[in-house]
Amino acid sequence: MEPIRVLVVDDSALMRRLITDILQSDPGIQVAATARNGKDALDVLPHHRIDVVTLDIEMPVMNGMEALPRILRLHRTPVIMLSSLTTLGADSTIKALELGAFDFIAKPSGSISLDLAKVSAELIAKVKAAAKRGKQLSANPGIPALMSSFKTPPAKISPFRLAGSGIVNEIVAIGTSTGGPRALQTVLTGLPSDLKAAVVIVQHMPPGFTKSLANRLDQMCAVRVHEAEHGQELEPGHAYIAPGGYHMQVASSGNKFVIRLDQTPPVGGHRPAVNNLFRSVAALEGVSLQAVILTGMGSDGAEGLKLIKQAGGKTISEARETCVVYGMPKAAAETGCVDAVVPLHEVSNRILSFSTN
Repeated sequence: MEPIRVLVVDDSALMRRLITDILQSDPGIQVAATARNGKDALDVLPHHRIDVVTLDIEMPVMNGMEALPRILRLHRTPVIMLSSLTTLGADSTIKALELGAFDFIAKPSGSISLDLAKVSAELIAKVKAAAKRGKQLSANPGIPALMSSFKTPPAKISPFRLAGSGIVNEIVAIGTSTGGPRALQTVLTGLPSDLKAAVVIVQHMPPGFTKSLANRLDQMCAVRVHEAEHGQELEPGHAYIAPGGYHMQVASSGNKFVIRLDQTPPVGGHRPAVNNLFRSVAALEGVSLQAVILTGMGSDGAEGLKLIKQAGGKTISEARETCVVYGMPKAAAETGCVDAVVPLHEVSNRILSFSTN
């Protein structure tokens, strides 16, 4: 098989060298070209067959945020954002995902990040997943380009917007990874403000990004969206996203349900882990349950989904045709415990149809 051909775009010569060395440590990846800024990248792309672009955010002449939509529109090439600013500038990263970036890598530290090798395995895995997605787009021109399905946020329903209140008697647990921010936007905007269930979510993201994601989704949705806090009580019509770097569980407290956060070791390589959340939800009593698996690499959530099904809950997985990466939903479907396999735009309706309220 031909190697995956990557264009590395970064204004730092050292970073271009480090990223190139990491990628080419895998025999299945070749760095075909490099560029110093977004303008150079747009000049280079027509002259090379490029499968994936890694794109810095902050660069002179033309930054990554300016170059990203042009790359996607003109070349339909998957883009992975990689920048020293993404941790401090999490809002920029979420915006890049809105614009259609396939995924992102947060440099571990500093503007130079000599310890970038810490994320080498993650970078290689995401480049391979992005290349696979790019081939799907090439083989199926009818598939929408990688531009995001994120919508312009609607005006706030009311400055005094209130969701449902009262005792939670249904919990919808959602797990997702690569492609998840756009998928969550589609699902959560389809849920009404008077939703009787509470929604708990694990989106695989490193620390520093989930708050920006929650704030952005809260602007768009009728349900209230929060980055979860330890000890927070679940409320109907509210959605809670596990903070990056913390496992999230749900526990009973009298006739209420509360969020528990901890930094115990990663589960299956993930913290937060979908399986960790789903296992805690499956153990709850006196509440109706749903489990939903959306787009993502790997198999996190499949084991926990089985437990929720065994506890009498309803289960949903996203269909292959709408997944950015058909990994987690595929693993879930293969358990034989999924009640409904539906395209992304139908997930919220299926959640509502399964609701016992």
